[in-house]
Amino acid sequence: MTPPLSNLAAAPHSAPVTDWAGRIAWVAGLLVFVVFVYWLMRQGWKWRSTLQGDLPELPTAPADAGEPQLTLSGRYHGSTTAGQWLDRIVARGLGTRSRAELTLTDRGLDVVRPGATDFFVPAAALRGARLDKGIAGKVLTEGGLLIVTWEHGDRRIDSGFRSDRADEHPAWVEAVNRLSTTEHTTSTTEHTETEGAR
Repeated sequence: MTPPLSNLAAAPHSAPVTDWAGRIAWVAGLLVFVVFVYWLMRQGWKWRSTLQGDLPELPTAPADAGEPQLTLSGRYHGSTTAGQWLDRIVARGLGTRSRAELTLTDRGLDVVRPGATDFFVPAAALRGARLDKGIAGKVLTEGGLLIVTWEHGDRRIDSGFRSDRADEHPAWVEAVNRLSTTEHTTSTTEHTETEGAR
């Protein structure tokens, strides 16, 4: 005797077959794409470093750096060509983000970076400081970054820092601007006196 149609409809059905070959192909294709994008980014970084190969070695802190005026613990977010917040500088390790310990003395700005290249900005090379919201690859709320402008070789550079305590930033802006103005005035006066003596 033939079973009723309702019984046939209620009978268990086999589970849909999984196409493992198709899934593996998709995953492999996605992995190849991610690796390719990473490789392109790496090549761009190396190309930029080659273009900036004329940047001189970064100065190191003198043995007697002077009495600390201010100190800051926080993060170093990178450096760019001054006034061009997306033109990242990667040569000489300036492109490496890291923790940073900053010390400002009358001799200049000492930047100690665990796991990355330390550098020192002589007072005569400081060109000022300001609060800003972004630098290549990092955007924060308005005033969230301390930007220090300095000269190295024939380049003017903006370096971005963020203190663990953002309320320290205004004092740093004031102190760096005061030091850079004093040094710039002194250098100009000495240059004028030298020219006048000739």
